[in-house]
Amino acid sequence: MDFVTSLIGEMPPLLAAASGASEGGILEKFGVNWAKFLAQVLLFLIVYIILSKFAFKPILAILEERRKRIAESEENLKRIAAELEEADLKKGEIISEANTRAERLVTEARESADALSDKKREEATNEAAQIISKAREAGELEKSQAMAELKRDFGRLVVDTTGKVTGKVLNDEDQEKINSEISAQISV
Repeated sequence: MDFVTSLIGEMPPLLAAASGASEGGILEKFGVNWAKFLAQVLLFLIVYIILSKFAFKPILAILEERRKRIAESEENLKRIAAELEEADLKKGEIISEANTRAERLVTEARESADALSDKKREEATNEAAQIISKAREAGELEKSQAMAELKRDFGRLVVDTTGKVTGKVLNDEDQEKINSEISAQISV
């Protein structure tokens, strides 16, 4: 306000000096009316003060707030971009780790399957060998039983045939002697 009053206070002497500088007064030639001019300057200053208090300050405050929001948004955008990049790196690490773990599990599964397959093959081979061994033993046992039965039957036939051919009934001692001789001949 001091500036305005000092400007208004100095105006008339300046204007008088400018008008008195030439013969007819240059300002009067252009139609300057001092009362209207001072009123317009005063109204302009009043309007300027009112606008600066009620219009310019709120508008400048809104513009400053908007500038701050834009700056915050740009900062948030940079932060989000950094977080996204970090998340991509973590995602890549997690995927890489999962692939490594999956490969390890597949390798372990193959090794386990191979080991189990080898174990089952070995068990099957051992079982087959046992079955073959038992079959041989059973065959040998059957063969020996069949041979023993054959010897008995053959001995009985020989005894019967000898008894019929000689016409003599053989006693137990004779039958045993003939059976042992025949058994010895069959074994060879």
